[in-house]
Amino acid sequence: MENVHVLEQTAINAAINSDWEQAVKSNEKIISHDKKNVDAYLRLGFAYLQKGKIKKAKNIYRKAQKLQPGNYLIDENLERIKILESKRVSRLPPTNLNPYAFIEIPGKTKTVTLVKSGQKIVLASLSIGQEVFLLPKKRRVEIRSKTKEYIGCLPDDISKRLTIFMKAGSHFSCFIKEANLKTVAVFLKEEKRGKRVARYASFPINTQSDLANINLSDEESKDDDAEEISDNDLEKLAETLSNDEKEYLPYEPEEREEGEE
Repeated sequence: MENVHVLEQTAINAAINSDWEQAVKSNEKIISHDKKNVDAYLRLGFAYLQKGKIKKAKNIYRKAQKLQPGNYLIDENLERIKILESKRVSRLPPTNLNPYAFIEIPGKTKTVTLVKSGQKIVLASLSIGQEVFLLPKKRRVEIRSKTKEYIGCLPDDISKRLTIFMKAGSHFSCFIKEANLKTVAVFLKEEKRGKRVARYASFPINTQSDLANINLSDEESKDDDAEEISDNDLEKLAETLSNDEKEYLPYEPEEREEGEE
């Protein structure tokens, strides 16, 4: 008989690497040895959801619920499935996630929890590793699905920073890293750094950097290592943008946002 602890580690590693096929196999083996292992049921149900097999996930979560009534994670996932079924969503689109997709690169990547989350039916349909898209608005950056469904928006500071960087020619990719009916976290990755910000890190590396003497008009200068840009210098950079580029500036306080859809 296989060691349950070894199987658990295999199942956890498979989930970390988004290898949902292996995650299903490992957790099913654990349950065959221990039919009361609630954690294995939870991992198995989640793996089935990620594979887009909603009915199988529902059956697994119901079995887990019998073992542990009142478990918040079980109840939330059953609620998620209920929402999907009410909208006649029988299958989530599977994602083929590169296991190296969420590797952190200092200055180039950042995990961000969204604010002003969208409707539950949209959040319920999200999958880990799903590519989503940044949509700059007047005072924020929204995150939307491929079909333009609103998921949430970046916090004010990140919205402001990325708007300026994108206006300066930078490009970013965005993937769902964590999602439930209340919280969504995305993984942002710099794909191309704009010429105007070539010497600056897209995401903070050293918040203590002193850039008071940096000449932002020197577009050609590049350092071997990207530097952090202070809020003051970020504002100076925004002021150097053309009128067209300043479409989304200046930012206004959060309380002045229009109502969420």
